Amino acid sequence: MENRKTGKSKIRVLLADDHQLFREGLKRILNMEEDLEVIGECGDGIQVLEFCNDEVPDVVLMDINMPIENGVVATERMRDIFPDVKVIILSIHDDESYVFETLRKGASGYLLKDMEAESLINAIRSVVTGYAYIHPKVTGKLIQQLRRMTLLDERGVMEQDASKENGVRLNNMEDNPLTRREAEVLRLMAEGKSNKNIGEFLFISEKTVKNHVSSILQKMEVDDRTQAVINSIKNGWVTL
Repeated sequence: MENRKTGKSKIRVLLADDHQLFREGLKRILNMEEDLEVIGECGDGIQVLEFCNDEVPDVVLMDINMPIENGVVATERMRDIFPDVKVIILSIHDDESYVFETLRKGASGYLLKDMEAESLINAIRSVVTGYAYIHPKVTGKLIQQLRRMTLLDERGVMEQDASKENGVRLNNMEDNPLTRREAEVLRLMAEGKSNKNIGEFLFISEKTVKNHVSSILQKMEVDDRTQAVINSIKNGWVTL
């Protein structure tokens, strides 16, 4: 369906969760946005595939713990059958193992169900344009798991020495466009700290932290914190 005001097609969203009340809440929130449209609801992974055979969405918001066929299996099947459909996992689990498994199966995002509506909406818009989106609470654990795996390829990770002491370090960043304060905020982002925790650590307000984060994303030309952290590792600005 086309947005009458902008003339652009709406982002078509399919909701997959076995809790009807949760789906209804999401539907109300998303349909309030002019560029989003919920086109269907499913209660398990098999229903998702059946729905997509008739009407293909742009994005599927997929719960992990569904009956009959769970979200992990459904995501893998979506990747194979409908590779152009983006899948965003909605979960109560912040364990990095869930994140890795679903991303490996083809998900473009991983969000926790307690996140704010605005962040969910931004995540949908982000993955449609080709970016990944991971909940900030999970990012730190994800980075630590990457470190334990000692594997980062040229697109996201460089090999690490397991003997290095714990902690995230800033390196010599002569080619880094960030200010000294922004670089320190970036380091704390890489540790998985929230804006509130960063503010408490640096003795600055949460609003000031948000301003620094916005500036970091703009200077690094990325759309979210995860991309900023991964790029900083790739550029050698941050060492885990």
